[in-house]
Formats: sequence, structure tokens, C-alpha cells
Amino acid sequence: MKRFVRTRDFPNSPLHLKHPLFSSLAPNISKSPKHTSDDLIPEEIGDLHQLKFVILGNNSFEGSIPSKLLNISSLTYLHLEQNYLSGIIPSKTGYSLPKLQQLSLYQNNFVGNIPNIIFNASDLILVDLNYNAFTGTVPNVFENLRFLESFLIVENYLTIDDSHQFFNSLTSCRYLKYLELSGNHIRSHILSSFPNSIGNISAEFFWLDSCRIEGNIPIEIGNMSNMIFFSINDNNIYGSIPGTIKELQNLQVLDLGNNRLQGSFIEELCELQKLGELYLENNKLSGVLPTCLENMTSLRMIDIGSNSLNSKIPSSLWSVIDILEVDLSYNAFIGNLPPEIGNLRAIVVLDLSGNNISRNIPSTISSLVTLQNLSLAHNKLNGSIPSSLGEMVSLTSLDLSQNMLTGIIPKSLESLLYLENINFSYNRLQGEIPDGGPFKNFMAESFIHNGALCGNPRLHIHPCGEQVKKWSMGKKLLFKCIIPLVVSTILVVACIILLKHNKRKKIQNTLERGLSTLGALRRISYYELVQATNGFNECNLLGRGGFGSVYRGNLRNDEMIAVKVIDLQSEAKAKSFDVECNATRNLRHRNLVKIICSCSNLDFKSLVMEFMSNGSVDKWLYLNNCCLSFLQRLNIMIDVASALEYLHHGSSIPVVHCDLKPSNVMLDKNMVAHVSDFGIAKLIDEGRSKCHTQTFPTIGYIAPEYGSKGIVSVKGDVYSYGIMLMEILTRKKPTDDMFVAELKLKTWINGSLPNSIIEVMDSNLVQKNGEQIDDILTNITSIFGLALSCCEDLPKARINMADVIKSLIKIKTLVLRANRV
Repeated sequence: MKRFVRTRDFPNSPLHLKHPLFSSLAPNISKSPKHTSDDLIPEEIGDLHQLKFVILGNNSFEGSIPSKLLNISSLTYLHLEQNYLSGIIPSKTGYSLPKLQQLSLYQNNFVGNIPNIIFNASDLILVDLNYNAFTGTVPNVFENLRFLESFLIVENYLTIDDSHQFFNSLTSCRYLKYLELSGNHIRSHILSSFPNSIGNISAEFFWLDSCRIEGNIPIEIGNMSNMIFFSINDNNIYGSIPGTIKELQNLQVLDLGNNRLQGSFIEELCELQKLGELYLENNKLSGVLPTCLENMTSLRMIDIGSNSLNSKIPSSLWSVIDILEVDLSYNAFIGNLPPEIGNLRAIVVLDLSGNNISRNIPSTISSLVTLQNLSLAHNKLNGSIPSSLGEMVSLTSLDLSQNMLTGIIPKSLESLLYLENINFSYNRLQGEIPDGGPFKNFMAESFIHNGALCGNPRLHIHPCGEQVKKWSMGKKLLFKCIIPLVVSTILVVACIILLKHNKRKKIQNTLERGLSTLGALRRISYYELVQATNGFNECNLLGRGGFGSVYRGNLRNDEMIAVKVIDLQSEAKAKSFDVECNATRNLRHRNLVKIICSCSNLDFKSLVMEFMSNGSVDKWLYLNNCCLSFLQRLNIMIDVASALEYLHHGSSIPVVHCDLKPSNVMLDKNMVAHVSDFGIAKLIDEGRSKCHTQTFPTIGYIAPEYGSKGIVSVKGDVYSYGIMLMEILTRKKPTDDMFVAELKLKTWINGSLPNSIIEVMDSNLVQKNGEQIDDILTNITSIFGLALSCCEDLPKARINMADVIKSLIKIKTLVLRANRV
């Protein structure tokens, strides 16, 4: 008669020492004075010498495995999975489990080496040690385990001394079905590539994810004819996919994602008749998708996102009518979406974002009534959004952002009751945003940067009605202005000629008559500015600075502008207008805010500037609902460095900005940074490298020589840039309350190098990058070092902006390369 201990018969009542089943097996256990906790497996269980089955899984047992339990010679099954057991499994000489067939210890907290006593049982069928903290090497003793079916050691800290010996020993296990090695640090001891002997393993399910394996996939993989599931995701596998993979005719799941595979999507993959899931994402595959995809009739999921595949998406893909998930995102596919896309009658997820797909969205896409997630973002789609999308009743997420779509948002989309996420931003849409059904829950971010949308004020847009009329009138005015524009062009050419002859006189005259002092070719009258800003209404106020207020304006041709109105109550503030005009009139650079013109008379002075729709960097850094990624921050600082390099070395007369800080750096609709506000800028006369000033810039960003002696030079801007570089990565202003006495932003950063960078980084960056934070720490360390080079106390010791740009571009190249790997 078999003695049997099993807790799974009591799923809602975890078995402890007081359970009657323990009392019936060993009446003295519950009375033993040695054990005071009901959460320990009692040592006395080892006294049951004829015990064959111990199944105590899915309970709340703690502590270690009783040593006596490992010396019951009759024990066949030992299942202790999903408990809170810990410690080292005893491996002393004398322990013996000769008849053990199944050992299941997964999801506990065991540490130390895997004891050899486990592998002394020649009848062993199952070894499951998944999700523990075992260390050391995996014993290469599989030759005698001829009945082994499952060997599972996922998510431990194990290594393998010799890959050839390890896989060779597994070839003796002719019944092996499940081999799971994922999440171990195999590479530290394994050879750099798969051994050829892997082809002799009989496993049907093979997991080797996240093991730091390098090298090629051997052609011998074609010998693993029993293989049903093969996954080597998240390693460092390179080279091409071997054509011998077509021999795996039983294969149902193939996962080669997140490696460095190169070459093409080979046609041999189409010969895998039973393949249901194919994952090749985040590799370096190139070329075209083959037309043979229609032969993969069993395919249900395909993910080849983030590669370099190009050409058109083959029409054969739309013939795989039973496919459930398709991800072709972030490749280089071109062409259009054909009407045949409606053939995918069972599809649930379709992601074609990040390609170069153009033309219209076909109305036949509405046939995909099972589709839940649709992303066509970051393409070149144009035309209108089909109203038939309202028939896609299963949609929960719809992303059409970053395209060139026009027309209105169909009201039919209000009927999509399950729609939870929507993104129509960065298109050319107009008209009323629907406000029924799921649209009641969508935020303004889903609709930003479109042509002329109107609707509910909660979306931060104009209400409809009057706005629509203005749009219609604007169209009519556009045609009426064609002839005047031609005449204006002729006048502009004449003005250029006159300006060349009498530039100084022209500037003086235009100041008196309210025209541009900037050499600009446009005229915008005071009356037009009043209309554009609704009488400089507070609703249009973008912000106030030290020398005036800035308003958002909308000209009659729907051109958005920013109007900086100078406060004339102070002579110093009024003088800043002349300074800014003088400093910027000859400056032209993509990373400087463009000055369109000025408008000036005795009682009013203003600058009309290019509108920056994303506001200032300061806003993005310190508002809770904004979060810049590491790459966005890096791009911003490259843009700012490019602007300063132009000001210092690219213009005819060097210009010192004198007040560089995040609030004076603006972001356009594409998140490109533009330096603004030259109200206290200085021109360095020819032959001089510095000058003096009594104007005081923002505290915290001032170079030492500026604050003590009023010395202005391009090196002062370099110092301010270094402070701003630190601020953008730490989200700490140099005037933060934490910086008192000797502790400054610069000394705080300097003290964190090189081992405590994560303590000073912006916590948003840490949270956003999660497990990948280690990948950017090296780059951030380099940037902090660069910032400190900008902030040397002696001006001559500071790096110049040309070298700053080179260093940042080099870092950006490394980041982009790492993202592609």
C-alpha cells in the first residue's frame, strides 16, 4: 500500500502541522516540542520510511527541507513547488534518493548549488527548479538519466562549464521533451556559440532566452526534427537564419527576437507548415518579405517589428486569413494598404506603425470586426479617415498619429463602445471632434497639432461655430491674396536693392514708422497684432518674462505667431527691445527662434516670432504630466549646442546670449529646440574676445567671472550650458532649496561620479527605463563629465561648443545603435 502525502486535495486550506492528514500519518508530529511554527515542514516526516509520494506544493511552508526527507530511499515524487522555502538543499554524503522520479521545487527561495544527489537517481523523469536563486554550475551528469523528460532551471544564477559536454550529455536523454534554461548567466562559462551537438538533442520544447549567448545558429538545428517550441529570445545571436530550419516540420513556435540576426527573411520559413507563432522583432533583418507567406496557413502570430525590411508589404500576407496578430512596425515598408487587407477576418492586433506607407486608408479595413488594436502611426498616410471605421466594433485602441490625414474625425467612431485609447495627433484634421461615446474620456493629447479642430473646451481647443466660419472665410481670402502676393514679391525685391544702398537710414526710418528693424521682409501692423491676439487677451498669454509678456496670435491666414510685447514702464526694459533687434537681425539658424518682424512706435514695441507649439524645455521638465525621454533630452541639448556654436563662431560678429536656461529654450511641434530671448545679449566687437556689462542674468546659471567682474564672453555661455545640461538630466534647478552653503548643483554632480549617478538622475528617467537603466548610465556619466568640462572655474579651461557637439553626437550614435541591437 502506497503512503501518500498530498496537499492539492485541499486547495482552499493550506496544509500545516495541525492538519489532520499529518496526524493520521505520524501522530507524534503535532505534539513534538521541537517545532513551534505551523509553517515548517516537520523533520519527523522523514521517519515515514515507506513514503513514496510527498506533494506539498502551493502552500505557505517556510524554512528549509528537512534533512531526513532527503534520505527516504522509497521516495518517488517530491513536490514542494510554490512555497516560501529557502536555504541550501543538503548535499552531504549519505543522502540518497535512488528511486526519485519527479523533483519539483520551482518558485521558492533556494540558494547554493544544485546537489549531485538529484542526478544519482537513474529513474529521474522531471527536474523543475525554476524561479529560485541557485548558483554555481549545472552538473554535466545526464548520461545515466535515460528516462529524463523535463529539465527546467529558468531564472536562477546558474552557469555551464562546458557547453559541448553539457549538450553532449543531454543527447543520451532520448525521451527529453522540455529543456528550459532561460534567465541564467550561461555566457560567463559557456563557449561563445552553440555547439553543433545541439542538433542531436531530442527536446520538443527548448527555451534559452536571456542567457547572454553569442554566435550563430548552427545549421545542425535542422536535425532537431521533434522540435515543437524553440526560443532563444534576448541573446546576442548574429549571422543569418540557416536554411536548414525548414526541416523542423513539427515546429509550432519560433522565437528569435531581440538578437542581432542579419540577412533576409528566408523563404525556407514559409515551408514550416505547422508554424503558428513567429517572432523576429528587434533584429537587423533587411530586404523584402517573400511572397510565399500565403503558404503559412497555420500562422497565427507574426512579429518582425524593429528591423530594416523594405519594399512593399506582399499581397500574400493578406491571404493568411486566420492570422490573429501582425506586427510589422518600425521597418521601411513602402506602398499603400490594399483593399485585400479586409481579408484578415480573425485578426486581433495589427501594428504597421513607423514605416513609409502612403496614400489612403482603404474603407475595406472596416471588415476587420475582430480587430482590437490598430496602429498606423508614423507613416505617410493621407486622405480622410474612413467613416466605416465605426463598424470595427471590437476596437479598443486606435493610433493614426504622425501622418498627413485631412478632413474630419468621423462621428461614426462614437459607436465604438470598447474604444479606450485613441491618438489622432500630428495630422491635418479639421472640424468638430466628436463628444459622444468613448470620446468623453479622451484627453487633449490625442488631438494636438492638427489643422483646425474645434470642439469641447476641455480639449484646449476653440469651440465650434464661429471658428468654422473663420476657416471658410480664410479659404476665400487665400484666393483673393494670390495677386497681392505677386505684387508683394516684386516690392520685396525692390526693398532688398534699396536696403543694400542705405541700410542704416532704412533702419532708422522703419523704427519711426513702426516697421521691422530686423531686416525682415514682412510687415505686420499693430492692428493685425491686436486682431491676432484678441486684443492681447489674457487667454492668449503664453508667459511673462523680465522684459515683457508673450502672447499667442493667429493671423488671418491661420499662421500661428508669438508676440513679445516689451514693458515700456522701465527704460532698461525698453532698451532690451533695441538690444534684441540688434542682436538677432542678421542671425539665421534652425535652432534659433525665428524673428518674423518687429512692430514699434513711441507707445508700443513688440517682436513677432515663430510660434513654438510645445512651449519651453522648463515646462517639460517640471510639469507632472510631461516626461522627456533620455533621447529627447539628448536631442534638445544637441540642438542648443548647435545654436550656441553658431552664435559664437558662425555669425559675422560673435553673439553672447548671456541668459541661457531651460525657460529660454523653446520646442516646436517636432520637439526641435530653439534658443530664444536675446534681451541682454552682447555683440563682441571685431578683434575682441570679451566685454563688460552691468546687466545681471539669471542667478544659478552665471559664470564666476560674469558675477564678480561683469566680464562677458562666449565662455560664459558655455558655463551656463553646462549648468543647463546638468539640470536637464537631474530635474534640479541650480537654485533648488537643497543647494545651500558649499553644496551646489555642480559639486553635487561632481561628487556622484562615477558610482552614484543613479542617485542624482531624474527619477522619471529611472522609472521610464526600468530594467534598461544600466544601458544609459554610461552615457549619462559621459554627459555629466562633459557638463563639468563646460563649468570649469577658469574660462580658458572650458571646452568649446564645437567639441561639445561632437561628443554629444557620438553619445547619440551609441544610444541609437544600442536601441537597434
